[in-house]
Amino acid sequence: MNDPKHEAANQDWLEAELADTLDEDYELELSEPALSEEIRKIYRKTHPPTIPRMEYFRALLALQAELIKLQDWVAYYKEKVVVIFEGRDSAGKGGVIKRITQRLNPRTARVVALPAPSDREKSQWYFQRYVPHLPAGGEIVLFDRSWYNRSGVERVMGFANEDQVQQFFHDVPEFERMLVRSGIKVIKYWFSITDEEQQLRFLMRIHDPLKQWKLSPMDLQSRVRWESYTKAKEETFARTNIPEAPWYIVEGNDKKRARLNCIAHLLSQVPYEHVPHEDITLPDRVFNPDYERKVLPPELYVPSKY
Repeated sequence: MNDPKHEAANQDWLEAELADTLDEDYELELSEPALSEEIRKIYRKTHPPTIPRMEYFRALLALQAELIKLQDWVAYYKEKVVVIFEGRDSAGKGGVIKRITQRLNPRTARVVALPAPSDREKSQWYFQRYVPHLPAGGEIVLFDRSWYNRSGVERVMGFANEDQVQQFFHDVPEFERMLVRSGIKVIKYWFSITDEEQQLRFLMRIHDPLKQWKLSPMDLQSRVRWESYTKAKEETFARTNIPEAPWYIVEGNDKKRARLNCIAHLLSQVPYEHVPHEDITLPDRVFNPDYERKVLPPELYVPSKY
């Protein structure tokens, strides 16, 4: 049974965090340069009203409080969790990952986003470059794209031949079963958006200098090869949706709902519970009457311009 005092304390914490988070959100909005008014009109017209801002942030902060409990449980019991994020370019994977890790300890929850393989890595066993990044006891690893590059971008863009793709489909179910048998919880998410939504998000990135870095040549090619990616996704689901590590599809057209839905579902997949904590108290400051703080030269200080 929940302790009313504990619940009240949590509510106070959420209210304080809400103010900080709203400030961050406003900062992000103000930092965005003016987009094409025509794109804004199209975006508003094609998007129904989303969750009200205050309602969204209250729900997000409550979920993030639960993620901290999950983190504590994983660390306490030395559990191992892998979460895979795949899906269309611009579908919102990065935004969800950011909200998941935003308030977690980076020593417990870390993100893996590997670059393109080197020539040496291309000659290795395909899964070899991913294995060193798997969690040890007490860790959560979030893969921002994963070994499923082989059945997605590598296949569609011609970086892997058909024999390599078929070998991947043959190997990956057993690879993931091996992970599960070793005690790793594997959770796989696919972020899905419509063709029209992806086009609008790409246009918004093109017109925003602060987001143009998100558009790689591979991203732009994904527009040209939309149908090829769809076929690759369908075969990936058909051949890798195993009981030990099933796929879960996140509808991504509404970013706020996608974030909340994904985090809530992630929490439901792990049987975490409250773990014991030692009470934290601030120790008394030790004063040495003979100590005198030295005056440092002014050139060591960052200039105050604001």
